[in-house]
Amino acid sequence: MTNISVEALKARMDAGEKLNIIDVREPHEYAEFNIGGLLLPLGQIAQMQIDPIEDLRGAEVILHCKAGMRSMQAALILEQMGFTNVVNLVGGMQSWQAAFGQ
Repeated sequence: MTNISVEALKARMDAGEKLNIIDVREPHEYAEFNIGGLLLPLGQIAQMQIDPIEDLRGAEVILHCKAGMRSMQAALILEQMGFTNVVNLVGGMQSWQAAFGQ
């Protein structure tokens, strides 16, 4: 697992790069504020319910949550499942909102 800052991620998004962003928060958190990633809660990942991302095992997958802890757990689980390029967003949506607002 590697890490990415909110500034680096936003720069890549603003450049129009095609990214695989996975939001591991709960649906109500996603509904309140999101940056357009695919919602796949940590609980589903922990239960190996990863059908929506099964074909991304060899691709870069950027994970985020509220503060960075759940996405770190999700990253470790995905690595154990054979994902080879997992990236954790440092500070999660709290850092994103502090840097860029909503």
